[in-house]
Amino acid sequence: MLTTPRATGPAPARAGLRLPPDGRLTVLGNPGHRRVTLFAAAARAAGLPEPAVLPWIDLLRGTHRLPPGTVLRIESPGEDEEVDALLRGPVLGADYAATRVEGGAAWYTGVTAALRRLAATPGVGLLGDPEEISVMFDKRRTHALLSAAGVPVPRALEGGAIAGWEDLRARLDAAGLRRVFVKPSHGSSASGVVALEFGPRGQLRATTSVELADGRMHNSLRVRRYQEERQVAELVDRLVPDGLHVEQWVPKASQSGRSADLRVVVVAGRATHAVVRTSDRPMTNLHLGGARGSLELAREAAGPAWPDLLETAERAAACFPGSLMVGVDVLPTASWRRTVVGEVNAFGDLLPRLTGLPGGPAEGLDTYAAQLAALGAVPRGAVPLGTAPDLVTRSTHPTHLTHPNHPNHPRTEKP
Repeated sequence: MLTTPRATGPAPARAGLRLPPDGRLTVLGNPGHRRVTLFAAAARAAGLPEPAVLPWIDLLRGTHRLPPGTVLRIESPGEDEEVDALLRGPVLGADYAATRVEGGAAWYTGVTAALRRLAATPGVGLLGDPEEISVMFDKRRTHALLSAAGVPVPRALEGGAIAGWEDLRARLDAAGLRRVFVKPSHGSSASGVVALEFGPRGQLRATTSVELADGRMHNSLRVRRYQEERQVAELVDRLVPDGLHVEQWVPKASQSGRSADLRVVVVAGRATHAVVRTSDRPMTNLHLGGARGSLELAREAAGPAWPDLLETAERAAACFPGSLMVGVDVLPTASWRRTVVGEVNAFGDLLPRLTGLPGGPAEGLDTYAAQLAALGAVPRGAVPLGTAPDLVTRSTHPTHLTHPNHPNHPRTEKP
């Protein structure tokens, strides 16, 4: 049986987070997106009122109002073209397209500024810490924070900002790094990620989902390889303006002949859910051809190291004590006996139909129900997960947000 050990790292720094007296939560999200609808379904199943929805587009435009006492769950602003165009359109100009890779720094600046304004709203409590979210959306800062806390991470390329391809190549050569991942600092879902390899006789190979077309970079569902240096140089040079994080390509464990890693969801300090991702490519993202692997086979392969794998995820989550939930990408090495943390995701809980680890604190619950249980909304047969982080903002200043059945409330479903 799979079991989940109790966290042995630091407990959340702020305790006492609970549902508001009337049980009604508000979700900052994109109306109609499955993140919003799946959370709403979990709330209804827990006997809570239908959550109100604050659209991201309203927050970014400054047209929202929040009543005192609002408890707000922060969802991802992604996968909404209107929101994306507002964030990245000004820097991409007339050539804007939702598929474009560039503009990550502008996206990051807009999102983090909006969340900081939200945190300063009197009388509003957030289920999440905007400052921690800002760190999780900056791969360089996340890596530095984890490393300082003693969480195992891949070796990172040192030396400050990368100026371009020639600078990157020279620094990799000096550091003796022959296989690395080049990642946009503020990217997600493997957007712009390049798996870069140097062969012993000067060969070069870059594996990525980026399609170069007419001097622009577009995300694609097809993973491709570039082996001409001029193309690799163009990739890197076009990624540089948004900032890069470069780290050693750690040889990962395998399952059924495919490389494997895990997304571990940590709720209120406990590893509650895990999914194995396998691929015959360097990136295991499911939308890029990856597939869910067997958790039972992973546990068997890890053997006595399995509890350590889950504890590593919990130690990474403990670096973000103000976050009720984080999704930790855990990379087991080839032997399955050692693990490193690749990334920590602020919105890493979109795992439909995945229930909690058998024998663990969220057994039988999906990721959203587990978070509600941590807040004290316990579905039938479930056990509370324990103390969750506290709210970050409280005040008594009067503000206003209409609820879903109010005639002036924005639409909460797409037509």
